[in-house]
Amino acid sequence: MLQRDTSLPPAVFALLVVNALVFGAEQLIGMTAADQLALWPLGTPDVARTATGLMRVPDFAVWQLVTYGFLHGGLFHLFVNMFALWMFGTPIERTLGTRAFTSYYFVCLVGAGLIQLVVATMAAGNGMIYPTVGASGAVFGILLAFGMFFPNQQVILIFPPIPMKAKYFVILYGAFELFAGVTNTFSGVAHFAHLGGMAFGFVMILYWRGRLPIKPRRRLNL
Repeated sequence: MLQRDTSLPPAVFALLVVNALVFGAEQLIGMTAADQLALWPLGTPDVARTATGLMRVPDFAVWQLVTYGFLHGGLFHLFVNMFALWMFGTPIERTLGTRAFTSYYFVCLVGAGLIQLVVATMAAGNGMIYPTVGASGAVFGILLAFGMFFPNQQVILIFPPIPMKAKYFVILYGAFELFAGVTNTFSGVAHFAHLGGMAFGFVMILYWRGRLPIKPRRRLNL
């Protein structure tokens, strides 16, 4: 039986548990059975050739803009996203509060999905049909928030293992994602979804800070 770790804020804890449970369900029922929950391009044929061969392609559905973020392509994919969610999401939730953090997470998740939907639909027009899964769009939004809220906090890259301030880490990572997306480096990674999560997160933080034409009811000191 899972015991709640009281050192984790509630939203981060819940997201970790739900993602782990969904991944376990994927292993039991098979990824094919979960295909309806992945994010699919618009206007795809009923049957098409994908990276894994000829298969029946589900239609796009609005709920996929949320559900895709709880599916993962493998244990490593899940681990990387959940590790980043724990590492960066914990201080962000403690800064924002659970309600605002949850709103921020899902805005980044849906925003990343919308950007990826456009990119994947364009690729499908060229005969490249593939689903998108993973929480990384929301995680990149959280990473951006960490860089904005704690700009001078030291973080260490995994490779190469060098320390740098969070603001530079976020800028460097964002620039890499843009380069990789434009040049199609590391194909199979949703680089534009990552950028979409960061972009929607940036806009939401500007909104909370009162820097957009539409003002929040309560301005946050972030």
